[in-house]
Amino acid sequence: MSFHISVSGAAATAARAAVPALVTELVASGITSLDPALWGPEAEAEAGKRLGWTESVVTSRPLVAEILALREELTARGVTQITLAGMGGSSLAPEVITRTSGVPLTVLDATDPGQVLSALTDRLESTALVVSSKSGGTVETDSQLRVFERAFRDIGIDPAERIIVVTDPGSPLEASAAEAGYRVFTADPTVGGRFSALTAFGLVPSGLAGVDIGQLLDEADAVSLALAVDSADNPGLILGAAIAATSPRRDKLAIVADGTHISGFADWAEQLIAESTGKSGTGILPVVLDPAAPELAAMLPDVQVVRVVADAGGEVFVDHDGADEIRVSGTLGAQFLVWEYATVIAGRLLGINPFDQPDVESAKIATRGLLESRPEPEPAAFISDGIEVRGTPHVIGAASDLASAVDALLEELGPDGYVAVQAYADRLAVPQLSELRGLIATLAKRPVTFGWGPRFLHSTGQFHKGGTPTGVFLQILSTPAEDLAIPGRPFTFGELIQAQANGDASVLAEAGRPVLTLTLTDPAANLDTLFAAVR
Repeated sequence: MSFHISVSGAAATAARAAVPALVTELVASGITSLDPALWGPEAEAEAGKRLGWTESVVTSRPLVAEILALREELTARGVTQITLAGMGGSSLAPEVITRTSGVPLTVLDATDPGQVLSALTDRLESTALVVSSKSGGTVETDSQLRVFERAFRDIGIDPAERIIVVTDPGSPLEASAAEAGYRVFTADPTVGGRFSALTAFGLVPSGLAGVDIGQLLDEADAVSLALAVDSADNPGLILGAAIAATSPRRDKLAIVADGTHISGFADWAEQLIAESTGKSGTGILPVVLDPAAPELAAMLPDVQVVRVVADAGGEVFVDHDGADEIRVSGTLGAQFLVWEYATVIAGRLLGINPFDQPDVESAKIATRGLLESRPEPEPAAFISDGIEVRGTPHVIGAASDLASAVDALLEELGPDGYVAVQAYADRLAVPQLSELRGLIATLAKRPVTFGWGPRFLHSTGQFHKGGTPTGVFLQILSTPAEDLAIPGRPFTFGELIQAQANGDASVLAEAGRPVLTLTLTDPAANLDTLFAAVR
């Protein structure tokens, strides 16, 4: 088998307790036979149209030759670079697939004008753009498509020769793309975005970039039979139980890439788990950890650790050197399929519907409202060395400077809470912002997640608003040096990302979540001030 798992400590106890019942209830074979009743009557309607991912290995096979043929066509036209415009599952799966294969792919899942400009000015004359959106109405993807269309025309290239669309059949994007003459791949509409790694959403951009996508499907196929069997050795049952059936429940899952050949897997798993389980006031919060910088989070009683290693061996329920953790290893295709099974099994154990995302839409609605009404910007509570400080009353009311504002936010953190750092900024220009996660974890002595906005809104954003209500939120915004207009829209990229940040902050505040928003008016100059305040 191309996947191995070993569990110990609380994870082993959970698996021993929960797996026998899952086997008796025929859960594994039920998933494979597309039984929508497994998650209860309230979830049945949604589950009935969201289990197609279990058949992706078979249904995606015909795509392979079609994608490779298109790759040859594009190469003959002088295309040497593929750029992907997509959000959430539409971007995270291709990102990990191409990074693991060592194949270049420019992933544009951002609305920061500087980052969009970087993609537009990077070898545009030899670039093809893949536009991926299940709904066909994602505002980020639509904006990216519009600006690339204009850019291609400006250099004398017909966009129809360079733009490829991946969407669900019947979406508005399918209709507009066909009218524009773009090559369109329609994906299986019975597969949700976060489960779409082995569908056209994962395969088209990866295959066009140069990945052996046939091998990826082979890797998943090698583990598919083991996942369908109602057996105590089923890796999906074991993993699902290990992450969701601990008692007392560990509701935070620290994911550590520790020797694996897979690059960026934790970011993909973060989206799958957080968006699938974070609802109805419960869920599992993934926390991506750096193996080179061990953190306190991995030793906290409410945190379960999973290590993605080079070789976990084939044994189950074995204490490895007294560790209290889960270890998994395997090929990328196998990892995709096992974690998808494990996540929906976790949903059953948690008593929730793993296929919907009811709280993601709330931030989108708030964003649309701000773009339509264009309210005057909320004045800063105060400005500290060029950093504008805003936040919810309990945070700002106790603050007099930048350091005390951070302290006030962390004082809102309960004994079982977490900190979410959300950076609405150009991650190519200020990658150092990601270092805040480790610094704040040291200060707070609690788990800390980090996400680039608006990318995280399509993953952990669901958990933030619908999951366990114990988070506190640090938003980092930046004033762009240069804005970028969106053709055919009354707002710019700079206004869009501002509205997305403000919209999410308002929804979090309405839900009673503490929020601190720091706006860097000169990001390069403000970084030292920000890091000093956190330290």
